Amino acid sequence: MRMSKLFAPTLREVPAEAEVVSHQYLLRAGYIRKTAAGVYSYLPLAWRVLHKIEAIVRQEMDRADGQEVLLPVLHPAELWQESGRWDVYGKELFRLKDRHERDFCLGPTHEEIITALARGEVSSWRDLPKRIYQIQTKFRDEIRPRLGLIRCREFIMKDLYSFDRDEEGLANSYQAMYEAYSRIFTRCGLKFRAVEADSGAIGGTGSHEFIVLAETGESVIAYCEACNYAANLERAITAPVTEAAGEEQLPMEKVSTPAQHTIEEVTSFLQVAAKKLVKTLIYRAIYRDREQLVAVAVRGDRDVNEIKLKNALDALEIELADAATVEEVTGAPVGFAGPVGLNKVSIMADPEVIVIVNAVVGANEADAHLINVNYGRDWTASQVIDLKNVTAGDPCPHCSASLKTTRGIEVGHIFKLGTKYSSALKATYLDESGQSRYIIMGSYGIGIPRTMAAAVEQCHDKDGIIWPVPIAPYHVTIVPVNYKDDRQRQLAEEIYAELMAAGVETIIDDRDERAGVKFKDADLMGFPLRITVGPRSLNEGKIELRLRADGTTWLVDKTEVVTKVQTEIAARQP
Repeated sequence: MRMSKLFAPTLREVPAEAEVVSHQYLLRAGYIRKTAAGVYSYLPLAWRVLHKIEAIVRQEMDRADGQEVLLPVLHPAELWQESGRWDVYGKELFRLKDRHERDFCLGPTHEEIITALARGEVSSWRDLPKRIYQIQTKFRDEIRPRLGLIRCREFIMKDLYSFDRDEEGLANSYQAMYEAYSRIFTRCGLKFRAVEADSGAIGGTGSHEFIVLAETGESVIAYCEACNYAANLERAITAPVTEAAGEEQLPMEKVSTPAQHTIEEVTSFLQVAAKKLVKTLIYRAIYRDREQLVAVAVRGDRDVNEIKLKNALDALEIELADAATVEEVTGAPVGFAGPVGLNKVSIMADPEVIVIVNAVVGANEADAHLINVNYGRDWTASQVIDLKNVTAGDPCPHCSASLKTTRGIEVGHIFKLGTKYSSALKATYLDESGQSRYIIMGSYGIGIPRTMAAAVEQCHDKDGIIWPVPIAPYHVTIVPVNYKDDRQRQLAEEIYAELMAAGVETIIDDRDERAGVKFKDADLMGFPLRITVGPRSLNEGKIELRLRADGTTWLVDKTEVVTKVQTEIAARQP
């Protein structure tokens, strides 16, 4: 490819709308252009990267006995109503009516469609197992599309669905996908972790996310270096905390805390540690046909994990109650709620709060707190369940070593669905004895553009993108310092022809631009290797070859350029 013909309009300034590095560089380097909020056009360089990621995905899916299909984007509402997700999925589901006023949606995922297909085509145990996948555009009406390709309303996804006879078969399929995903992201040249995850609206009995590690990522994961435990923040737990040894329970007492609303204010005023406080929050749980208020008690230095709370309540949504509701339930303004005598709502307590000896809690009246409060003696909860966010330094639930946290970007998610969809849609098979059984299912997704964006978030510097070799749009760019110079042009064109003949993906910058502009564009676009052809090449007979990743430079004889390029490319293929 010639740079003069390449459709990759670059930008010198960072677009105001670009929030994260991948969004900035993919826009500036001419890879993508915004069409609407959360909707992007992929230009030629991006399309080449996406195709390379897709090729790796296809190879590994086929290797794991996957068979590729293409399913419809337009889904009849009846299938989603059968599964129960027409309401559960909420406003993220793009809904529309046809000319006959029949309800449809644009597919955000394809569990309903693929299960209906299996329902019609699988009848016997001999038809199983099957692993069916597709690579296709999905649609989700995100409340706030952001972070460029990381949180879109329209995106390309690989989704595979496994169909097995029993739980053992599902375990085999799940492990096969776990290993395939590990190979995919390794082959893409990415540093990642597989972590335990919440299953969300997909549902099922268990799941793992594959997280590309990047400080700019929106996902937080907790992991242990002493063992193999790792989980995202929505799922992470800690080892149990025990009661403080030897501390005597003191009589409960009310104290005045005028205008002390926050944890920081109360701890400073009473000269106690935040770990001694019980923070009581009032939440509204929203269901299909009703709402429910609930009090949640966590330690003062903790935050409520709202995903855990939503799952524990089996609610469609949860939200913090407004100030008026809090006062109606507790009899006090926000900041003074407490579990003692709170009888208008049920109380859910994190296990940490029930072992605090002589805790401080809100008194359910303005400007007052209770001290020396003890669980069991002064208050109880209707349910004790883990409801907190894990933080760095917490004890690992497997080995009690200190957990660490880091950020990353979710690029893949695998789920054990079990019979969630097959039972709802009546997808059954006859076993060897002729008994009807529900098909056991799994679901496995990879965001293709998100993987591209995650690669940029992980692999960049102040000058632009640093593509991992396996997914780079081109492996080599040739930059003649002065393309108008006959000798430089001729030498550059000879090297270009030789590399192309050798099957090396090469782009030559044949533009009538200053050398500095060409070098900046090469770095911005992120091509792994750069060949510079200039006066030195002509005078000394040496060609400069530079590695984009770390700036390593070699001077190579012209006759050895192709071999050296091929060697360096091969060395960077996982």
